[in-house]
Amino acid sequence: MFSPHWSAEAASVVLESERVLAASALAQAGGVRAGMRRGGVLMLLPEARLHEREPAREAAALQAVAMALLQYTPQVALAEEATLLMDVGASLRLFGGVRALCRRIRASLRALGFAVRLSCAPTARGAWLLARGGAGHALGMVSLKRRLDRLPAALPLPARPFATWLDGIGCLSLGQLRRLPRPGLQRRCGGALLAVLDAAYGMTAELFDWIVAPTTFQARLELFDRVEQADALLAGAHSLLLQMTGWLCAHQLAVGRIVLLLEHERGRVARVPTVLDIILAEPTWRDEHLVRLLRERLTKLSLEAHVIGLVLEAPEVQAMAVPSESLFPEPGGSEQDQWRMLELLVARLGPENVLQAAPCADYRPELANRWVPVQQARRAQQAQMQLPPNVLSLPRPAWLLAKPVALLMRDHRPFYGSPLRMASTPERIEAGWWSQSQTRDYFIAQGQDNAHYWVYRERIAGADGDSAPRWFLHGLFG
Repeated sequence: MFSPHWSAEAASVVLESERVLAASALAQAGGVRAGMRRGGVLMLLPEARLHEREPAREAAALQAVAMALLQYTPQVALAEEATLLMDVGASLRLFGGVRALCRRIRASLRALGFAVRLSCAPTARGAWLLARGGAGHALGMVSLKRRLDRLPAALPLPARPFATWLDGIGCLSLGQLRRLPRPGLQRRCGGALLAVLDAAYGMTAELFDWIVAPTTFQARLELFDRVEQADALLAGAHSLLLQMTGWLCAHQLAVGRIVLLLEHERGRVARVPTVLDIILAEPTWRDEHLVRLLRERLTKLSLEAHVIGLVLEAPEVQAMAVPSESLFPEPGGSEQDQWRMLELLVARLGPENVLQAAPCADYRPELANRWVPVQQARRAQQAQMQLPPNVLSLPRPAWLLAKPVALLMRDHRPFYGSPLRMASTPERIEAGWWSQSQTRDYFIAQGQDNAHYWVYRERIAGADGDSAPRWFLHGLFG
C-alpha cells in the first residue's frame, strides 16, 4: 500500500494508492481480508491471482510519484509505510487554494496510474493519521483535533504493538489515548507514541529530510505488455513527462529538447531502440504542451517491432525565463503561445515543411536571408546581433525578387512600365570579394504611377565592352 501525504502551515495532504488484492472489491466480497495467509485466500477464492511483492519496483514507483509532486512544492519527504509528506504552505496561493491544488494532484497521480487518497491538515503527522484512517480533511487546528480524537487508538505505528492492551483497558480512540496519564503511557508504550501524538496535535515542531532531485534527468517505464501501436504509448509517455515536469520545477529549469526512447526486445533478438527527438522552439517546463507534441509524433509513427519499455531524457535544459512584467497581455496570444502553435505544426507536417526566414550577417541582399526550420528559428534570431552596424535601419523592399530583372533604357533612364525617377541617394554595396563579388549602387526609384521600386546600377561595364552601366530591378516596396 502506498500513500503520499503533504503538510503545510495551513494545509497538509495525504495521497494513498490502493493496489492491494485484499483491498479490491471482488476480494472483499469473497471474504479475503488483509493479513490472511496464502492457503486461506486460495481456500476462499481458488481462482485468485497472487503476486509476490517487489520492493524494488515499489520503491521506484514511490520515487516516480515524489518526482512528479515536486512541481507543486520543493518540499517533499518520505515517511513511514511508503508515504510522502508535502509542505504546500507556500504553494496554496500559486495554485488557487487547497481544493484547486488537490484537484491538480489527483489528476497527476491518476495520470501516473495510481488511485489517490488525499488528506489535508495543519500538521504533517495529523494529515498522515487522517489519511490512514480515511477521515478526510481538516484545515484548522480545532477541526484537526476533533477528527483525530475519533480515530482508532492503534492507528499510529508505535501504538500497534500494544493494540491488544489498549483494547483490553477500553482505550479505543486517540482521544481516549491522550487522556491516559503520560508518565504511565510512556513507561508502558515508550516515548515514540507520545512524540507522534504531540506532532500530530501540533504540540511539537516537525522536522523532515526533503527529497533532493538529481542533477540530471532520466526516467524509465517498464510496460506491462508488448505494445504494437505507437499511439498506445502516450499514457506511459505522459507519466514520464510528469516526472520530468517535477524535476524541472525543482531545479527552476526549462527544457529545450527531449528524447523518448522506445525499447524493443532484448537478448538474442535485441533491436536498437526507436528514438523520438523533439526540439522545442521555446523552452518550457509544462507537460501539457509536450503531451500534445508527443501525441502528434506518435500518431504518425509506424513501429517496426513491439515496445516493452520507455525511456525519457532531457539533454538540453536552461534556466526558466523571467515572467513578463507587462500589464496587458499581447493581442493574439503571447509569444510563447505562438511558438507552441508552430511546434504543433512541425509535429504534424514535419520540420522540412515549416520554415522561417532567418537573417544572415551579409550586406548582399540575396544572401542576407535564408530559410531554416522553425525549430531553429530561436537560434537563428541570435544572428541579428551579429549583423553589420545600422543594416536593420536601411530601407529594404517588402518583396525581394529571387533574381534581379534587367531593365530597358529609354532616354538614358531605366524603364519599367514607365520611366523611373530616382527618389533617394545611392546606397553603395561592395562585398563578396571572397565568393561572388558585387559592386552596386542601389536606389529607390519611383514610376509615373507613384509605385516605388528598388533598383541598382552596376559599377562595372558590361561583358560586351559597352561602357554604359546596366540597371536591374531587385525589389518592390509595399
